[in-house]
Amino acid sequence: MYSLKVSNLCKQYTETYLFQDISFELHPGEVMAISGWNGSGKSTLLRVIAGLVRPTTGRVEMFFKGESIAREFRRRFVGMVAPAFSLYEELTALENLEFFCKVRGIGYDRESCLVIMEQIGLSESAGTLCRNYSSGMKQRLKLAQALLHKPPLLLLDEPGCNLDSKGMEVVENIIADQRRSGMSIIASNERREVDYGDRVINLSK
Repeated sequence: MYSLKVSNLCKQYTETYLFQDISFELHPGEVMAISGWNGSGKSTLLRVIAGLVRPTTGRVEMFFKGESIAREFRRRFVGMVAPAFSLYEELTALENLEFFCKVRGIGYDRESCLVIMEQIGLSESAGTLCRNYSSGMKQRLKLAQALLHKPPLLLLDEPGCNLDSKGMEVVENIIADQRRSGMSIIASNERREVDYGDRVINLSK
């Protein structure tokens, strides 16, 4: 049983606070939404939670059965999707997933990856080079890489970016599946995506 505790997080650049005094707890089955205008700190807050950026003050703690998970190991339990995330265009979609498995120290299982490709609606394009993917297809593949290790905590930064209505159905299904097995945090200024959250933190206030 995993849980997340965020305590009094602040991030300051020079003399400006990007955000401050962010505190919440998250438990399995829950979805948190973070809203705010562009530049309000949504993406940075997700990166702090993921352990990719250090906060100015405050703490992020992840627990398993009440025992704290060390910061250096936290990334193993987190899956993240972000607009800045890069795919390798000279590789096929399936080769991209194989590469990400190796980088994360996950045993590559072709059949499991094909199941994920089916889940996101790209099974027929698994052998296609990513350079030939549309922007929407690339976004779906970004979603797929975040699911490879079945993370207890899924961080979604603008998950609907470049997606059409069918792509948004994929996002909805991923969030619904995550509710059954873990926790999710969605950062977006799109009302539809914010509405997926059980609770909302508005960084624009």
